[in-house]
Amino acid sequence: MAYIEAKDGTQLHVKDVGSGHPVVLIHGWPLTGDMFEYQSLALLEAGYRVITYDRRGFGQSGHPADTYNYDVFADDLGAVLEGLDIDEAHLVGFSMGGGEIARYLTRHGADRVSKAVLIASVVPYLLKDSTNPDGVDSSVFADMKKQVREDRFAFLQSFAKTFYGVGLVSKPVSQGILDWSFILAVMASPKATIDCIDAFGRTDFRPDLKSFTVPTLIIHGTSDKTVPIDPAGRAAAKGISGAQLIEYEGEPHGLFATAPDRLNRDLIEFLGEP
Repeated sequence: MAYIEAKDGTQLHVKDVGSGHPVVLIHGWPLTGDMFEYQSLALLEAGYRVITYDRRGFGQSGHPADTYNYDVFADDLGAVLEGLDIDEAHLVGFSMGGGEIARYLTRHGADRVSKAVLIASVVPYLLKDSTNPDGVDSSVFADMKKQVREDRFAFLQSFAKTFYGVGLVSKPVSQGILDWSFILAVMASPKATIDCIDAFGRTDFRPDLKSFTVPTLIIHGTSDKTVPIDPAGRAAAKGISGAQLIEYEGEPHGLFATAPDRLNRDLIEFLGEP
């Protein structure tokens, strides 16, 4: 099945491969489901059923004019699970993809979910304010939107270097990965690219943490400059009952590509039998 229709009629592009226990991989901004190349291959070879989909406004999914908020994103995830008739899903969310999991569990419950994984996730709350002093200043998000409006292409090329820690970590990614990431990112709607900055930057998931009633693994790099570990991974681990936190020392935001072998091992060990 190449497409699933969301509640409002938006078409969601889905890839569904394999026949084992279902693992749904939810991508980060500003990429597509194809960002999980290393993880999809490892999980498939380990015997899992691997499902990826492009968030509305990104990749090959529909590009509506608005509706870029987490209530809608969570319902889109619900449409994918229902459309593929998936039960006992392992949900794996990277960066803003972690927000889909949090809001989905609040809006739809955990009946279709067996485990959750948050990788470099924006959960529980990224914005700096009086209740979240370790968060990211609002001026950072405002500047990102300004740069996207002025020259989205130059911004995406620059952003990718910070994303993967180029010049900051000991094992930089290849130019090929930077080019590939740019190709995935430019497929997005400019409107979705801008609106999702507010969605992941300003949505408060702290009330959603109590909805994590399934075993939850959190993985975050200590050198993540895009989604800092203190207001995100560490705060999520404190707020989710029984959550396990694994910190990747010195790793940047895009650790799915900078530390793929370690990430794949940790994922498979946590997920269990396919």
